[in-house]
Formats: sequence, structure tokens, C-alpha cells
Amino acid sequence: MKKIIRTDKAPKAIGPYSQAVQAGNTLYISGQIPIDPASGKIVEGGIKEQTAQVMKNINAILDEAGFTFSDVVKSTCLLSSIANFAEMNEIYGKYYSENPPARAAFAVKDLPLGALVEIETIAVKM
Repeated sequence: MKKIIRTDKAPKAIGPYSQAVQAGNTLYISGQIPIDPASGKIVEGGIKEQTAQVMKNINAILDEAGFTFSDVVKSTCLLSSIANFAEMNEIYGKYYSENPPARAAFAVKDLPLGALVEIETIAVKM
């Protein structure tokens, strides 16, 4: 059975998609960009600030669904520039200090709303 996950503690979807979908014991979180859910705008600052906001958004969705970062099995990180990889990785790594998930990271031409980073996440309850 498919369950749609929504929380006001993460940005509303900016298109025809859900913040997350739970199918059985697996949670699929849509790509999160660094929108502050309170203002509805991209946070100010560079890649570190933007990555921190993305991770806060992911945390809010995980929490709403009853998951934690320890349940995350796969992340896909999209960067507007591969030059931002090391700084993104520094912030991202703080959330996965032990048993980090599998991950892919790509540089892409553009991200929605001019974001520097977008991260999608898959979590599984064992």
C-alpha cells in the first residue's frame, strides 16, 4: 500500500509530486532543495548553508514518517557545480557519521529555483 507523507516542517512540493511516498517499509523522499519552509524561499548563503537546509528538510520528512537518518540506505546528490562537492560532503557527512548510505553525486546544468544542491533519499525500516 502506498502512503503519501506530508509535513509543514519541510517545503511544500513545487510541482505535481509528493514530499515523500512510503511503500511498505520503504520511504522515497523527493529531491529536496534548500527552501526554508517558513519563508518558502531558498536560504541565503553558499553551498554549506544550502546543504544544511536540505538536510533539515530531509530530517523533517523522515521524522514525519517515523524514520531516522540511520534508516537511510541511498542518497542521490545533485550539485549545480562539482566544485561544491567537498563543502556539500562536509555538511552531508555530519548526518551519516556511522554506517553511511550508498550514494551517487552528480553535477547538473541547473537546479530548480537556482539552488546549488538537491538531494533525494531512500530509507528502509528493517
